[in-house]
Amino acid sequence: MINREKLKEDIKNGIYNKIIEDLYCIDSDNINFYIKRYLDLIENFEKTFGFTEQIGLFSAPGRTEIGGNHTDHQHGCVIAGSVNLDVIAVASVNNLNVIRVQSEGYPADIIDLEDLSPNKQEYNSSKSLIKGITAKIKSMGYNIKGFDCYTTSNVLKGSGLSSSAAFEVLIGNVINGIFCNNEISPVEIAKIGQYAENIYFGKPCGLMDQMASSLGGITFIDFYDTDNPLVQKINFDFSSSNHVLCIIDSGADHADLTDEYAAIPFEMKQVAKFFNEEFLSSVDKEEFIKSIPQLRKITGDRAVLRALHFFNENMRAKKEAKSLENDDFDKFLEFLKESGRSSYMYLQNVNVCGYFKEESVALTLALCDEFLKGKGAFRVHGGGFAGTVQAFVPKEMLTEFKTGIENILGKNSCHILTIRSIGGTEIA
Repeated sequence: MINREKLKEDIKNGIYNKIIEDLYCIDSDNINFYIKRYLDLIENFEKTFGFTEQIGLFSAPGRTEIGGNHTDHQHGCVIAGSVNLDVIAVASVNNLNVIRVQSEGYPADIIDLEDLSPNKQEYNSSKSLIKGITAKIKSMGYNIKGFDCYTTSNVLKGSGLSSSAAFEVLIGNVINGIFCNNEISPVEIAKIGQYAENIYFGKPCGLMDQMASSLGGITFIDFYDTDNPLVQKINFDFSSSNHVLCIIDSGADHADLTDEYAAIPFEMKQVAKFFNEEFLSSVDKEEFIKSIPQLRKITGDRAVLRALHFFNENMRAKKEAKSLENDDFDKFLEFLKESGRSSYMYLQNVNVCGYFKEESVALTLALCDEFLKGKGAFRVHGGGFAGTVQAFVPKEMLTEFKTGIENILGKNSCHILTIRSIGGTEIA
């Protein structure tokens, strides 16, 4: 926490330039946009909540899934990276027994600290996430008081960059910074975010999104033991790879696809159940292969194919991590291509059954194939069916690639991102 007027002066005078450059992977020539963004944030906080003397400044990044497509919910392995898009906040203690969060462009969320119990009427709302995070941290023995918070985000909605996890990590860091002396670790903050999303928000998500946002950089995570996941930071500088990370918006809408997403973990769990296990990570692949004739009759062929994707993708995530550790980017790209083929052919999270007039993700993948001409790599990004495609594009092809994509899918459909090394953090 810092004096509000001093913070504004320090930002104007360049005291925070280095951290801003690190957060957004920019040089000093491009910093003015971000200086204005933070000053506008403080001004909007003042307009909303008044001129509080002591304030805190916080940031939490979006994330990109680098390896392990639909493996986390089966307690498998993933590689994720935080990106240089984030949710930022100014926060301050108030003298009320309520939490007031104003997210730019949305109605305010007000939480009474006397009522932190889950409420199904609040499912799928930001209010439920704030309440769940607060309740969990309070149950850890911390004295949580009322506070005001103003947030703004440039994490692309529906992009597979997990704006919801970034928001969860942000609120976790706000409470951690104001009331907990920053004693709660990034891993615990991620778990708290998942808890809020599972219990209060009503979504049975995995832990990858929150973990990637909270830890920052490139992270390999083995979720076999979800209470104590194996977390390993990967020291690889993507800027040295001569490739650029692009996230391409296919233009498809996630609406009404809940059943499609839910079918993937359900069918994988049906296969695991055949072996008296809850998750596929506890099933031996060779035993699975031997049992395919029986499984086809019990679970159906699609469930078998999706399970096969899991076994191979889980091992592939480990190989991708090793390739990056060994600074072998070409090998990493080979594995990424394999991942894309597996998601399309076995996991089947590209096309929606019956949507023959709209196959936006499939078309986007086809365009990547056309414009990359065998170079780089591409694959469906995140949940699939709608949303985005991820591509690693050679730098010398970037202009032509982006132009070709946007001529067909529309202006600003191809987003150029950078891996950010800093996760959820208190800036001041």
